[in-house]
Amino acid sequence: MPEHKSVLLRECIENLDIKPDGIYVDGTLGLGGHSMEIARRLTTGRLIAIDRDETAIERSKERLAPWADRITFVHGNFRSLGKILDDLGIPRANGMLFDLGVSSPQLDEAERGFSYMADAPLDMRMDRSAPVTAWTVVNTWPERELIRILRDYGEERYANRIAGSIVRARERKPVETTLELVDIIKGAMPGAALREKQHPAKRSFQAIRIAVNDELEAEREMLLAAMDRLAPGGRLCVISFHSLEDRIVKTTIREREDGCTCPRDFPVCVCGFVQTMRTVTKPITASEEELNDNPRARSARLRVAERI
Repeated sequence: MPEHKSVLLRECIENLDIKPDGIYVDGTLGLGGHSMEIARRLTTGRLIAIDRDETAIERSKERLAPWADRITFVHGNFRSLGKILDDLGIPRANGMLFDLGVSSPQLDEAERGFSYMADAPLDMRMDRSAPVTAWTVVNTWPERELIRILRDYGEERYANRIAGSIVRARERKPVETTLELVDIIKGAMPGAALREKQHPAKRSFQAIRIAVNDELEAEREMLLAAMDRLAPGGRLCVISFHSLEDRIVKTTIREREDGCTCPRDFPVCVCGFVQTMRTVTKPITASEEELNDNPRARSARLRVAERI
């Protein structure tokens, strides 16, 4: 089994405030590092472990075998959280955890096509049964759509230049592999950008991955469902890895925490807003100790909110 290091593990477990008889959801199971620490703290409680990636579920089942009697594994998209819980007959949960990053095995296994450091077919699907791949996006989406996703999802300054280069390249022949795409991206960027510390393809690969998996819309739907399905006092823990995701987490929680639309000079609220969530702590980042052990945690940010 691939080496697996769960990001912000201690901080997540502490903030979930796990009750032995509680119901918990790990909506991004991965290889089960967070799930293992939740499950081992349960007695009569239950953990619902969800992932889009069937390979991740099969691997985590092996790792979590000692606690299998208290875990329900679900192959599904966390944007369907409400339906998943309904199907299981679970009205409320005491805590939910979501790690929005790409898991280490997905990055390390070249054939998944997530990495700009290894050659592989253009894939990037979290769920391998999904119809849209990175090949689809790169080779068939209109130039204006490529510009949009590179700009909006990757915050890429050179979105127009990169999209234009992709379109010209695919007119000659389809772009088949990750390193072919990396070369196209590099060729479109000015020399100064190529000398930056960050890999020149990082933002573009992030944008394409988000588009392939429809991540941002799915994340917002998941957050709204999660907050609706938490029991009073239940905790929501969300780890994000880039500013777009973190902004969605922050603003969606804020809508339930401070969504009053009345003018500030009104003496009382008349818009009907009812607060249902409160922020528990400031955003949490990885310690120096964790960064030394797992550099991939550098951009991770954990937000914690509680149902009231």
